[in-house]
Amino acid sequence: MKRTGLAISDPLGMIANGLDTVSTHELMDNLKELKSNQGFDTVVIGHPKRMSGEDSLIEPNIKLFIEALEKMFLGIRIVRFDERFTSKIASQTMLNNGATKSQRKVKGNIDRISATLILQDYLNTQSA
Repeated sequence: MKRTGLAISDPLGMIANGLDTVSTHELMDNLKELKSNQGFDTVVIGHPKRMSGEDSLIEPNIKLFIEALEKMFLGIRIVRFDERFTSKIASQTMLNNGATKSQRKVKGNIDRISATLILQDYLNTQSA
């Protein structure tokens, strides 16, 4: 609800690159700018689920966002992708790569890396 991590793939759709973390209320403006500058035809949105497989409490808000996204970018392909454990994996990745404790506590860093992980996992399923 507060922040959204952004990632984009290379032109061949093989490698995900983390872009930024933006406040969620600025997300649509950022996506408009990204579409204008770099273009995209597919948006992969994390699908947060509980361990039981049930949707998380934030899911209704995500569905409202998707509706707005579909209106803003007519014909855009929207894909949902399971995002379970991405925050933990992002934290561990930062730790493994020598990030300081203060760097690991910056939520925006976790969100950007999580977005990159979600996109890369999606891209991997496309090339398999």
